Amino acid sequence: MIVYEVSIEIDRALGDAYADWLRDHVAQMLSFDGFVAAQRYERSDLPDDAPRRGFVVAYRLRDQAALDVYFADHAAIMRADGERRFGGRFSASRRVLREL
Repeated sequence: MIVYEVSIEIDRALGDAYADWLRDHVAQMLSFDGFVAAQRYERSDLPDDAPRRGFVVAYRLRDQAALDVYFADHAAIMRADGERRFGGRFSASRRVLREL
């Protein structure tokens, strides 16, 4: 099992709109072969008056091959949608975790 984790920080004023968009984005991601589950989180380590809100999505994938197909065939399109809607007002980092 592979975990593909995406961490996002977005301007606080767009946080609710981003959270709504993220729900649909995650549903789309789960339609790709090999994506078996996902969990959305809001970060609790940022103060309520911080200029940004933080979100994390942890996708569970069947195996590395499924993630490789996602990167090759879908990642650019999926990332472009978020950039088109919220461009310049968020940052994202990603990491891959392999189960021991």
